[in-house]
This record gives sequence, C-alpha cells and structure tokens, in this order.
Amino acid sequence: MLTAIVDYESGNLHSAHKAFERMAREVDAGDVVVTADADVVARADRIVLPGDGAFPACHAALTGTGGLYDAMVEAVETKGRPFLGICVGMQLMASIGREYRDTAGLDWVQGEVVPIAPTDARLKVPHMGWNDLVINYPHAVLDGIVSGDHTYFVHSYHFKVSDPAERLAHVEYGHDVTAVIGRDTMVGMQFHPEKSQGTGLRMIGNFLKWAP
Repeated sequence: MLTAIVDYESGNLHSAHKAFERMAREVDAGDVVVTADADVVARADRIVLPGDGAFPACHAALTGTGGLYDAMVEAVETKGRPFLGICVGMQLMASIGREYRDTAGLDWVQGEVVPIAPTDARLKVPHMGWNDLVINYPHAVLDGIVSGDHTYFVHSYHFKVSDPAERLAHVEYGHDVTAVIGRDTMVGMQFHPEKSQGTGLRMIGNFLKWAP
C-alpha cells in the first residue's frame, strides 16, 4: 500500500509527511512518500494533494510539473484511487477559483472558490486559527469526529459548493465556511489536518484506511 503526497513546490510538506507517516504506522496503511514523480503518483494507492498560496499559482505549478497533473487525474478519475485535497489542494477540486483572476479547477466537486467576507467587521481575513467543526453529513473520513471538534485554518478564500450534499462539514466565521467536502472517492479539507492535533490525526488515519 502506497500513499503519495504530491510535491509541486506549493508549501512545506515536512509536517504533513510526518503526520501521514505516523498515522500510516498506526493503522497499518503501508508507506507514505512525498513525490514529484508522475510515475509514483500513477501507481500510488492513495493520493494527497496539499497546497499553500494563491489558487492560480498552485494550479499553474501543478499543471506545469512533469506530468504530475495528468498522472493524478488519471489515477483519481479513471482508476478511482482515494484522493485527499488539503487547503488549496481542496480548493483546486472546485469548478473555478476567483482569486485574482478566474482559473479553472479540476471540477471534481462543482462550485467556486471565493473570498471570505465575514459580516462581522471584527473577524479578520485571513481566517487564521482554531475553529469548531459543524458536521453536516456522515462520512468514513469523519468517523469518530463530532460537531465541536476543532481544527486549524489559514485561508482567505473558501469553497462555495453547488450541491449541499457534498459539503460534509463547515465552520462559522461570520457566515458558513466550508470545512470538508466529499464525493465518490474524493475528499477535501480546508483546514490543515497535520496541524490539528488529535482531531486532524484521526481524520488522516480514517483517510488512510478508507476503502470507498
């Protein structure tokens, strides 16, 4: 069993790698590698797409890195490999991102990525820090997670999902902010599970043993 964390030079992957390695040992999920090799992504049993920065820059880096994009798309769309998007990696699952300029996403979960606009002026953007999850729908990746469990966010844009059934959890930050999305073999987390202590580690472990 091999989990590939896609390295397209979008953020520091050290903490994510350590968290996934730890949980892979705990749930007996095999090996975890950070890779920029399209062949490794193509043969991986699970794929994790992290992301830090702006949507257009992350999209350009992913599509311009040695066949990674095509290998990932084939693995997820054709082979049905379980996929986890984290932070901007989740946002790239959208139909379109509205950050700086309109940029097409993967369109795996229909919707758009738009600026956070809290109705309370006291709430700052970026949304940075801990927030309590509100669970909307059950999912294997949320096994053992309940409303009120908290996770760590750092973002200025959020995912407005077209189909409410594909928004698995949200948080309140002046308005509803999507926290977890899911469809078929794909899930995404707006927060950083690797920085979210026990709650995040539980979700990483759930993903690594998920068999959709």
